[in-house]
Amino acid sequence: MRIIGGGLRGRRLLAPPGANTRPTADRVRQALFDMLAHAPWAEGVLRDASVLDVYAGSGALGLEALSRSAASATFIENHRQALAVLARNIAACGMEARARVLALDARRPPRGAPHRLVLLDPPYGEGLVAPTLHALIEAGWLAEGALVAAELGRHDPLPPELGPPLAERAHGAARLVIWRLP
Repeated sequence: MRIIGGGLRGRRLLAPPGANTRPTADRVRQALFDMLAHAPWAEGVLRDASVLDVYAGSGALGLEALSRSAASATFIENHRQALAVLARNIAACGMEARARVLALDARRPPRGAPHRLVLLDPPYGEGLVAPTLHALIEAGWLAEGALVAAELGRHDPLPPELGPPLAERAHGAARLVIWRLP
């Protein structure tokens, strides 16, 4: 696993051991960041953005955003082994000053500052997208009009309360879905 583009391009990343986390494949990350870079509805979303990487695992999504001009990233993860790998990846990329790690359950966040880009990569098949987003919105983590990019399992149902997505792409077992919050 490596950073695909930007200033950290080619930097290798560690993945947490075991089956508790599922790192986003390089090709899926490439597809996501291509959409964020080129879609008219995403114009300028990365430049100087505050990014929220939820169910962060290795931190690959947030670190990719930092590599591509995001100003800062907040990583939310609660798995102990993933947190250790996440800290090592942030340090290996020299991003300690631009990264913040919160060891907590994303469905029970404390009050937070609004972010305009949310990268959400929950375990497949557990229906975590809607309850996690609801909790983050209630706690003030999402800016008005924020883009939410979620990696779901190919056959996971879309949460109907989020409305129709701006984009949806399948890549093997993964499906990328992007919404804009009202």
